[in-house]
Amino acid sequence: MIWDDRVVRENDGRKLDHKTLEALRLRAVDQVQQGAHPEDVAAALGLHRKTVYGWLKTYREGGRGALLARPVPGRPPRLGPLQMRKLWTLIAGADPRQLQFDFALWTTEMIRELIRREFGVGLSAVSVGRLLAKMGMSPQRPLWRACQQNPEAVARWKQEEYPAIAAAAAAAGATVWFADEAGIRSDYHAGTTWAPVGQTPVVKVTGARFSVNMISAVTAKGALRFAVFEGTTTAKSFIEFCKRLVHDSAGPVYLIVDGHPGHRAKAVSKYVASTGGKLELFYLPGYSPELNPDERAWKNVKHDRIGKVGVASKDDLKAKAVGALRRLQKMPRLVRAFFADPSLRYITAVALIA
Repeated sequence: MIWDDRVVRENDGRKLDHKTLEALRLRAVDQVQQGAHPEDVAAALGLHRKTVYGWLKTYREGGRGALLARPVPGRPPRLGPLQMRKLWTLIAGADPRQLQFDFALWTTEMIRELIRREFGVGLSAVSVGRLLAKMGMSPQRPLWRACQQNPEAVARWKQEEYPAIAAAAAAAGATVWFADEAGIRSDYHAGTTWAPVGQTPVVKVTGARFSVNMISAVTAKGALRFAVFEGTTTAKSFIEFCKRLVHDSAGPVYLIVDGHPGHRAKAVSKYVASTGGKLELFYLPGYSPELNPDERAWKNVKHDRIGKVGVASKDDLKAKAVGALRRLQKMPRLVRAFFADPSLRYITAVALIA
């Protein structure tokens, strides 16, 4: 006699999912209740007769509900609810360096070590990833802040100084502008491109190194003004930009900038005084670029535009910088969107109150 092992494997009930087995159990019992012989039912369903007899016994002892599929308990979690809560607090509420790690960014391996250290539990990297996802965490690009930043000065700016500036601007019929400078180099590249696996694409650009500098200013209503120049930012180049800004504005200009030496020069103060109130200058707290919405303009111009194109020469770089800024200037809706950043809610909150 030749035993057909292939048929046995195909009819093996252990390979069926629980819902399918539940349906078979119910069908087998129903057919027997309707007068079919248990062994005939087993043959028709491709099952062993003992299986059907076992189901009938279960039915007699526990009724139809005893035939229903039950969730199969998996392996118990390695970390309990209290441990999960403590782990979440450690990751979300602490800098890794505070817990004697070398790096400032949480990595999977570091979290594995943290779990082993705190709870004496060893998990694989894959298990740690699943655990973090279950906790509602994901890998994210952090925002870097200067350790020299003064939190009290930032809070005072948001809660007292800027609201006072906005109120004074409204009373004087002035426009509040936020300005900032940035440079772009010929060897700055950003973005990714699709290519066959294992074949890194090559983008040909100039090997020469040069740069151009830019200054721009934005308003919460989406206006943008800019200038592109060579050389570093000086009091002279800043004054020239301010003159153009004042000339193009219908009313007074309240200009907010960082503490760059070129902004605090005596020549700048002298020029501001000479405008007779047409220009007022205000300074952000030190080491606080996140408070300036014009920083988002540079991300758009440098990372999203210029960094993704090839540069052939210095004139080409300057032309591309001007083109990217003019494009942004024609998109006031996008400029307004810069102010939606959570770090800039202090600006939009005052606008809503006004």
